[in-house]
Order: sequence, then structure tokens, then C-alpha cells
Amino acid sequence: MSDLANREFSAPGRGRGLKEALKYRYLLKLLVDKEIQVRYRGSVLGIVWSYIKPAVQFLVFYLALGIFLGLEKGLQNYSVYLFSGIIVINFFSECFSNGARAFVVNGALIKKIYLPRQLFSLSTIWVGIIHFLPQILVLIVACFAVGWHPDLKQIAAAIAGIVLIMLFGLAAGMIFGVANVFFRDSENLVDMFLMMATWLSPVMYSWTMVAREVQIANIEKIYMTNPISVAVELFHYAFWQPTLSIEQQQMLAEQGNWYMFPHLLTVWVPIALVISLLLLMIANSLFRRFEGNFAQEL
Repeated sequence: MSDLANREFSAPGRGRGLKEALKYRYLLKLLVDKEIQVRYRGSVLGIVWSYIKPAVQFLVFYLALGIFLGLEKGLQNYSVYLFSGIIVINFFSECFSNGARAFVVNGALIKKIYLPRQLFSLSTIWVGIIHFLPQILVLIVACFAVGWHPDLKQIAAAIAGIVLIMLFGLAAGMIFGVANVFFRDSENLVDMFLMMATWLSPVMYSWTMVAREVQIANIEKIYMTNPISVAVELFHYAFWQPTLSIEQQQMLAEQGNWYMFPHLLTVWVPIALVISLLLLMIANSLFRRFEGNFAQEL
């Protein structure tokens, strides 16, 4: 009786959220393996698509914006600038879109057996990392080809950008994953938000254009409250800026085309991390509140 008295009970079908899910590493590995196998079942190229899709995306944007609209003339090594932003957006898109569909896609498992359901959300982050690694390797090779010379602070900035996207993508995916269980229209909202994220982040243009063209006081600070924008700027700082000479950086700053966002590392990275963690806490709270109804809704 003493063991029963000390044991912590919970309502059937409800777990303890992320804290519990993180303990089941073996199950997490199985879910990641399953996601990869299902995605590429019957595919000839398999994971090679992780190279092809961003390459085509990069070529389209580079031709349309860099060549036709002339952005390449205003930013040296624009191809590196563009691709470093694209892979951040692709990483977020992978985490967010798959996370929003995770519970519905795995509905059969949720209805048949009990396991910590947030494992499905965590698995989407690891799947996103698997597809992100080939892209970042290509970026690093391209950076070395044009004279990349980063310091430790810039490498740390890249790691911070990856962690930021993982946290923000997990939180956003979990919130919309819960909503998608009850309202399938949520998937359409996800697609719309991903389109907005691509164009409302400094992926294809410089953040200085926002401050220069939008005549609203402190618009650039409002713009940088978006954690994705902060992560993109961290990647520009880590991968693109070290490919420029000191003279090129000074010239761009004088022209107003690009310079690092003021206090990016000391102020805006902590703000973005706090926003992402708060959103993750909200997501975890929503998940724990509605998890018990997942089986009957699915």
C-alpha cells in the first residue's frame, strides 16, 4: 500500500508532456526511422531530394531576385547570403509543417496504444535535422570556395540559430498539431504562415531595406521580434559575413545595404530565445490539456 500511496497517477490517456517524452529515446529513434522510411518509400533518389529541392529553390530565387531584380549587384556574394537564409527557412518549414501534421498522421498509433504523444512532435525535429545537415554541408563547401574565415563567435552564432529554430519550430508545430486534431483547417493556415515566414524574414533581401523603405518608427525592432528573422541574421553573420573582406563590409555599411543588426548577439538572441521558450511552454500546456481527447477525435 505504501508503494501505491507514493505513486503519482494521471488521467488515462494523458502523459506529463515533454518531460516524460524525453525519457523515451529508443522510441524516439524508432519514430524517426519510421518517418524517413515512409517518406522515401518507393522513391528512387531517397534522401538525395534533400539536396535537389533546396538547389532548385535557390536557383529560382537567385535568378529572379539576384539576376533579374539586380540584388546581386548590391550585395557581394549574394548567392551565399541567399542560400544561408533559404536553409534556415527550409529547416523551420520542415519542423513546423511536419509538427502540425504529426498527431493526425500518427492517428492510428495514438488510437491503438499509449506512448508519450509528444514523441511525435520531437521526432519531426530530428527528421528536420536529418534533412538540414546535407544543406548546411553544401553551404559550408560553398563558403570555403569564396573565402570563408569565421571566428568562434560566428560559429557559436550558427549553433544558436539552429537551436532557436528547433525551439520555435517545435513550439509552433505542437500548437498547430493540437489544433489540427480538432480543426483540419489548421493545415491551410500552416501553409499560409510558411509563405509569410519566407517573405517576412531577411532571406532574399537585407533587413536594412525594411528600415529604409517602411516608414514606421522602430519597424526594424518589430521585425526582429520574429525569432526566424533573428535565426536568419545569425546565419548571415556566421556564413555570409566571413566571406567578405573588411573593405567590402565597410563599403556595404556605408551604402546602407547591409550591416549586422545592432545588438544582435547580446539583446535580440536572448529575446528570441525567451519568446521561443514561452511559446514552447504554452504549447506544452495546450498539449497536456487536450491530449486526453486525441484518440476520440482522431
